[in-house]
Amino acid sequence: MDEVRSSSAWVANNSSHVIVDSSGLEKVVDTFEEIPKKEWNFEGIHYFDNGPLTVQYLLVLDAMNFCFWPDKDLNYDDLALGLKNALENDSSVLDADRIQTYTGPQLRELLKWPRPLPLEDERVRLLHEVGMVLENNFGGKAANLLESCGKSAASLVSLITRHFPGFRDHSVYKGHQVFLYKRAQIFAADLWGAFKGQGYGEFNDIGSITIFADYIVPAVLRQLGVLKYSSELASIIESNNVIASGTEEEIELRACSIFAVEKMRELIKEKSGKQVLISLVL
Repeated sequence: MDEVRSSSAWVANNSSHVIVDSSGLEKVVDTFEEIPKKEWNFEGIHYFDNGPLTVQYLLVLDAMNFCFWPDKDLNYDDLALGLKNALENDSSVLDADRIQTYTGPQLRELLKWPRPLPLEDERVRLLHEVGMVLENNFGGKAANLLESCGKSAASLVSLITRHFPGFRDHSVYKGHQVFLYKRAQIFAADLWGAFKGQGYGEFNDIGSITIFADYIVPAVLRQLGVLKYSSELASIIESNNVIASGTEEEIELRACSIFAVEKMRELIKEKSGKQVLISLVL
């Protein structure tokens, strides 16, 4: 997590298109009268059996948790609920040997989705990767990952990114490597939230997790006056043009979001003396 924080700070300090507005950040923090306690809601759309199958479900879910916007009807809830319903009908559908063999049409059938998924080939590739790595290194069980992390969320993120290339969310920005690790951190946070910090979700350093750098967080931070964009970037966004992965603009949007929310947490602690879980700030 130190790599995520330090590399995001480097981007923020050398950014060409995105600025973290310190005064805007302080104004937002000053509006916080109380930080509400939030809990993950795993009822309804998520599978939960309080056991190892939930861990398997969350790893598969988080491996495919990206890029919903090209299909106006598809969202995260559809993916989560589709996998849940499939598991309830057949508890072996996410076994490591089976997910290595799924084709795009078979994945659609599993999710009961009527047409090709956005980036379907990539989702299938990642599904195969998860199955292969689990089978070759962890006895086919995602729960076995947790035995090696010593109840440390940071160690789990490191373990995931070391073994699963699809979770290695990092880029090169102006000659510097930047680490973001969105979905690997989401997996740790999902475990903690689903199991309420107990059992498979017990981590002694859950506070080490950063905000999850997706395409919604910077939009919220901009609306709050925390992030400001160059006229060129603002024009691209307002025209609904695609910002390609790995570009300076994309990396700055994500890294500056992490840096800004880290600063928010520091200010909250200074003003209230309270330590806030970073993923619950927004």
